[in-house]
Amino acid sequence: MKNAKTIILFTFALFTCHSLYAEEIPLEAFSNLPKYQQVSISQTGKRIAYVENYQAPQKLSVLTTFNLENQKRKLLLQSDNVEVKINWFEWANDDVLLVSAKYETKQRLQRYYQTRLFSIDVSAKEPKTKYLLKPSSGFNQQDFVSQFQDNVIDFLPDDKDHILMAVDRDVHAMPSVFRVNINTGRKKRVERAKMSIRDWTTDQQHVVRVGYAYDYDSGDTTYYHRFGKKDDFEALFEFNTFEDKPTHVLGFGLDPNILYYSAYRGDYRAIYKLSLDTKQSELVHAYDDKDVSGGLIYSRKTRDVIGVYDRYALYGRHYFDESAYKLNRGLEKIFEGSQAYVTDMSSDEKQYIALIEADYKAPIYYFGDRNKKILQPILEKYPMLYEVPLSHHERVTYEARDGVKIEGYLSLPLTGEAPYPTVLHPHGGPGARDVDGFDPWVSYMTNRGYAVFRPNFRGSTGYGYEFAQAQMGRWGLEMQDDLSDAALWLVEGGIADPDKMCIFGASYGGYAAMMASVKTPDLFTCAVSFAGVSDLKQLRKVQRRFLGGSVVADNQIGKKSKDLKSRSPLHGVEKIKIPLLIMHGSEDIIVRVNQSRVFVDELEDQNKDFKYVEFENGDHYLSIQENRTAFFEELDSFLAEHLGTPKP
Repeated sequence: MKNAKTIILFTFALFTCHSLYAEEIPLEAFSNLPKYQQVSISQTGKRIAYVENYQAPQKLSVLTTFNLENQKRKLLLQSDNVEVKINWFEWANDDVLLVSAKYETKQRLQRYYQTRLFSIDVSAKEPKTKYLLKPSSGFNQQDFVSQFQDNVIDFLPDDKDHILMAVDRDVHAMPSVFRVNINTGRKKRVERAKMSIRDWTTDQQHVVRVGYAYDYDSGDTTYYHRFGKKDDFEALFEFNTFEDKPTHVLGFGLDPNILYYSAYRGDYRAIYKLSLDTKQSELVHAYDDKDVSGGLIYSRKTRDVIGVYDRYALYGRHYFDESAYKLNRGLEKIFEGSQAYVTDMSSDEKQYIALIEADYKAPIYYFGDRNKKILQPILEKYPMLYEVPLSHHERVTYEARDGVKIEGYLSLPLTGEAPYPTVLHPHGGPGARDVDGFDPWVSYMTNRGYAVFRPNFRGSTGYGYEFAQAQMGRWGLEMQDDLSDAALWLVEGGIADPDKMCIFGASYGGYAAMMASVKTPDLFTCAVSFAGVSDLKQLRKVQRRFLGGSVVADNQIGKKSKDLKSRSPLHGVEKIKIPLLIMHGSEDIIVRVNQSRVFVDELEDQNKDFKYVEFENGDHYLSIQENRTAFFEELDSFLAEHLGTPKP
């Protein structure tokens, strides 16, 4: 890969090497980490940066830049994704890349992540990383060290040498704002920590204007605002996170008196703009039956707000001016039947990166130049899946036992006929949701001949406040019944073979899979849990050790010991009748590996049919390639054994 032309020719070669019929695709096509990720373009469109995941000679993630003018690339950082991971990166100017790294840390018995920020001058012959915000001389090691040191609140596009960062260097968990030189690391405090403010927001003139204050003990939240640097802060929005419908500041318009925020219009989240001088609000974007879930879209050229991200809108964006759709509409004509997302643009909006994908098409990054009228494929996320037929995802609705309408995504294999061997695949979170678009996990299962259904059960986001709040203290209850009702709906509709139906999930989805084997022991043929929760009492205990964790655990998980026990799969193992596959990473700090270990011990004690796989150094996200490969191999073998192996 010596130059841009080489990249393009290489990509086109891949386009023609696959045959267009439903064949069983090699497992590594799905299990490999994306070949390329997080493609970003610099301000002038001169360079792009991206993470490339190598399989040989070593399995590494490498942060790389490519100069579109001189056709040269540079390898900046590499990670094996074990102790240090590349978290995110952003162009500070056309030559300097800011890079956030995520480290795993252990203090006493607690494991947690911390982040650090580095700058890299990619124009240098041999680029070097510079650690920003080093501890000052005479730093007392007995004092706290900021856990998160990568919170950039303003990239200061008119100042190529500085950024504004919010870091708790003065008071623990209360960040001050610093003006940081990205070349030298020198800093100057511009706003001191105060009033339990946990984060800050600047306006488009780069003045610190809004502070987000949160009480970790009560959940009380206040947004403070001021007009100018010398003015006092006054309360703008106040609510309790667990008792009230929340309001969230999104950002400022180019006019420093216009503030955009999200709030609930009845039961559904909407976007408003507030005139700060008159305190008058105006509705910007809303639906009558669903949430507007995204943030603001800014023009790179004017720096004003031009729309909001919205997965229900055309191209996933709601623009205020119809003319802003011009580029997306042009891409739509070229890539008919695919979804075209402009993921990054140069400052003048002439050069851009577009991601083209569909349910049935693996994503490809394109580079576009509107001046030169160029649009070229540059990087494929899943090279082995290009030109391979994959399944569509159909959005469907079913009715739960109490009449609540539940939406989900049904993906059918390209071969075979109904009723299919089926996988019910609940998402994690549970405060998340499934969507359409390319999904390597779903594509793998449908390629193997299984139907896949992903229900957005109660507790999922995007369907209103009450629907999302239904998760609070209700794990294993109505949320679990929604999954059971989904399985029954699939069988009654003739889609799923009742004798060949498995439930598979990760994180909360892993809990749901284990709970299904306990609560509905005759409904599924098998169950698969990755990084699942088996003991709610232990989950609550661990959560309460962290700052602000007590009030979150009490509200989301519950308080009463007897109730937590009744909703924990660990305490219902005797009811299990089906085989289980339990998998977990040994270094998972989101859901501790002990959650699977104690469950497996109980399975063994009661002589149940199970297999347990623990991944060395494994995290919550299967970031290490060896673990991801092993995971897919175990899943593939288990599903084939219990659901059969339908052939193309």
